[in-house]
Amino acid sequence: MTETTLPISHPNSPNLDPVFRIRGLSKVYEMGAVKVHALRGVDLDIFESQFVVLLGASGSGKSTLLNILGGLDVPTSGEVHYCGQLLTSFSDAALTRYRRENVGFVFQFYNLIPSLTASENVSLVTEIVDDPLAPDEALRLVNLYERRHHYPAQLSGGEQQRVAIARAIAKRPKVLLCDEPTGALDVKTGIVVLQAIEQVNQELGTSTIVITHNAVIAEIADWVISLSDGQVSGVRMNSHKRHATEVSW
Repeated sequence: MTETTLPISHPNSPNLDPVFRIRGLSKVYEMGAVKVHALRGVDLDIFESQFVVLLGASGSGKSTLLNILGGLDVPTSGEVHYCGQLLTSFSDAALTRYRRENVGFVFQFYNLIPSLTASENVSLVTEIVDDPLAPDEALRLVNLYERRHHYPAQLSGGEQQRVAIARAIAKRPKVLLCDEPTGALDVKTGIVVLQAIEQVNQELGTSTIVITHNAVIAEIADWVISLSDGQVSGVRMNSHKRHATEVSW
């Protein structure tokens, strides 16, 4: 496909409004006299409950785009609408509230508190929102209920990442943003983590955006958005998407 935007009419629900409507999004970082163009006029629509992969090499703009969608960064120009609200006009306080109430983050590194059990790590998030999942229910969704009383040091890397996913989803976020969630894991463990993310997307209907540079991982997505040099270089719908258990790379 050569289009630079996802279809305005969602394939499964023609009248559905996008969760994110992105228009003319640009980001320039100034490093002394040098200007780095991380994003160059990106246009995209991302819809409810979709599993989207952002695919591209290092420096293509994937993380910058994800950080802007997550309210961790602001663009130099352009607009992002979140569920009809102009996210790019939010104040710092409004962005903090947006992140707390609407967005779950999963990064390459787990950032768990070593002195807390898996369940206690997840419960930290449930204390700041109105209608959270119970920590043990969040851990069940990522198949870690039996390990809920274990400390991070007693868990493998993949298990720690699944605790991080459980922590991210415990506040029932509308959007789950994952930046290279399998980047520090071996192939077998990475597949288990992808299964957990896929299950959350299916069971909770959470709009899920995953950054990767691995084209094989993209096979489990509903949509694959390729970025190159800060621009959308391709958008593809996976009409025959595979499940994480079917992926090998």
